[in-house]
Amino acid sequence: MPAGDLLRDAAYRRLWASILTSSFGNQVMMLALPLTAAVLLQATPTQMGLLTAIELLPFLLLSLPSGVWLDRVRKLPVYVVGESLIGVAAASVPLAWWLGWLSMGWLYVVGFMLGAVHTVAGTAAQIVLTQVVARERLVEAHAKNALATSGAEVVGPGLAGALIKIFGAPLALLVNAVLLLGSALILRGIPIAERREPRPAGHFWRDLGVGLRFVTGNRLLLTLGVLMAVWQMCHYAAVTVQILFATRTLGLSENAVGLCYMGMGVGTIVGSVLGRRVSQRIGPGPCLVVGYAICGAGWLLLAVAPANAWGVAAFALMLMAFTTGAVFIFINFLALRQAVTPAPLLGRMTATMRWLTLLAAAPGALLGGWLGDHLGLRAALAFAGGVSVLLVVVAWRLPLIRSLTQLPEQERESEWLGIEAEVRTPQP
Repeated sequence: MPAGDLLRDAAYRRLWASILTSSFGNQVMMLALPLTAAVLLQATPTQMGLLTAIELLPFLLLSLPSGVWLDRVRKLPVYVVGESLIGVAAASVPLAWWLGWLSMGWLYVVGFMLGAVHTVAGTAAQIVLTQVVARERLVEAHAKNALATSGAEVVGPGLAGALIKIFGAPLALLVNAVLLLGSALILRGIPIAERREPRPAGHFWRDLGVGLRFVTGNRLLLTLGVLMAVWQMCHYAAVTVQILFATRTLGLSENAVGLCYMGMGVGTIVGSVLGRRVSQRIGPGPCLVVGYAICGAGWLLLAVAPANAWGVAAFALMLMAFTTGAVFIFINFLALRQAVTPAPLLGRMTATMRWLTLLAAAPGALLGGWLGDHLGLRAALAFAGGVSVLLVVVAWRLPLIRSLTQLPEQERESEWLGIEAEVRTPQP
């Protein structure tokens, strides 16, 4: 490694190793859970949409209060416990299958639990990164994190497909459980000098209001939140039907689906290698727009793909395009929002932004399922791609995004701590 490479830092190296380990587990979860619903339980598109929407529901219910709580506690233990709980949730599926209890209702409960953990521990994980990596290296860190997932995304889907074919989708989730518990063990004890501001008790809702005011009062954060909300709606409309499209329209087996999903790993590598360079060349704002365009093109391609070998190739290409575009989007989106936020507000900002960006995700999943049931699976994919094209046009016409050629300066902490104190002061 070159001198000064982030992976030379012991704390970041452990964090990166944990991300790599959990990514392999997540590849199994990403395939095994929807395949259990679609193949084993014969779920309808509407039921698949409902499963996705239930997994997203905790983001709407818990994001804002969890942000206030996270600004009061150490983040690393929350992250560690979250990884462990996801492993337990994954292990419950094969247990229910063995006992004869497995049903869509059980998967709905598991999906809600996964969403709750991702809401709280996922926010903590994003903050932990800012405690390990300096602000000016956040884009580099997010690019390396994406690269950590790329190896898992290249090898993981094929391995997951083979495990599902040999043992069945429910039992394959045991591998996910083991890997996530391993990730939690790697995370334990990472040295972090966490700064914690003393906060008087009994001001939960006032603290929550400060987080909302910070995000809505910052033009860049609010604009990014709205754009990402539209993209998430498209994303979840497509995710709801893509497994059904692969198994029912293209007639792919579980193992073949896993092999196609290896395209996601190729896309992540492409995005990780090129994303930082493109961002440095044209700026984080324009790079976001490029990411939206790549994702939309992939969904439109699959919407018109024939039900033959060319359609299978289009499915793999769509997955590759999605992860390439998503890396372009998130390494810039996450770095931008973290760059402008003072450390005492990171928890509330992250939670508020996740809440805002996912407001339209559950309706997108339900709409994708409804379109799949009533107009066909291709209609849901065409909706995702068409709205993404409109998003590209709108985002590019915004001067704030088009002219964003470097990371902005951080908001002055003293101003926001003053506003926070003002909010806490009882008004006559």
